[in-house]
Amino acid sequence: MQTKQVNFSKFSSMRIGPTLEIPLLEDCLSYSEQYYIIGSCNNVLIGTQPPKLMMLGKKYDYIKIEDDVLKIGAATPSGKVASFCKKNNIANFEFLSHLPGKMGGLVYMNAGLKEYEIFNYILSIQTCSGNKRKEEVEFGYRYTNINEPILEVGLALSYGFDEEKVSMFKKMRSNQPSTPSAGSCFKNPEGDYAGRLIEAVGLKGMRIGEMEFSTEHANFLVNHKDGKFEDAIHLIQEAQKRVFKEFGIWLECEIAVLDERYMGAGSPLLKANRSS
Repeated sequence: MQTKQVNFSKFSSMRIGPTLEIPLLEDCLSYSEQYYIIGSCNNVLIGTQPPKLMMLGKKYDYIKIEDDVLKIGAATPSGKVASFCKKNNIANFEFLSHLPGKMGGLVYMNAGLKEYEIFNYILSIQTCSGNKRKEEVEFGYRYTNINEPILEVGLALSYGFDEEKVSMFKKMRSNQPSTPSAGSCFKNPEGDYAGRLIEAVGLKGMRIGEMEFSTEHANFLVNHKDGKFEDAIHLIQEAQKRVFKEFGIWLECEIAVLDERYMGAGSPLLKANRSS
């Protein structure tokens, strides 16, 4: 099996994590459920005790049009898709120009900006167990029930690339910090905003070591230089504890915390201090 050496302190957008030799998925015969599939690590926090990780090989980095369907390999970067759509006057994917990641990860978490979500345009998803129609997948806000490698996504094809939408999405992202982060730390609870809640409990600008809830946008956990995983976890749990105590709202992580101590139903990240 081919592998790739990855230094997560440089590779991940959070700039935290060890250097590991990561197996590459070239076909589904090399995959088993013991592996957690990662992409470009724009929404992950890698711990010191990560699970077994795997990445898609380069064969899954492609864009093609077949039978009036836009087909994109799951290892294809969002920026490449946005450029392809602009060059070929394809509509509805302008938001990908301001949404970093690879297509597999974007589909897996139903990524988007406000009401512009990737699942709005999905027709089918190719996985290791076969081709799934959109109707066969359970999905919602930053959520799907997919629990296997995504290999390709089929998207509805229409024409009319809109530069005004590109400008709109750029403006929507203008209040987000440029300091290394994994994007929004928590999902917005229904009818509210995680950033507002974090600020309301006095955590905006709260810093431990090099990790901080950004002064620009409280829902961004940023790394000023050589931030530590433990400091990031401390801040995440403190926000969950304070917001639950003050508002009775449990903040659910939007970033994926990849450390065996903080994964699964019994995770202290999910349960710690919830009743306090």
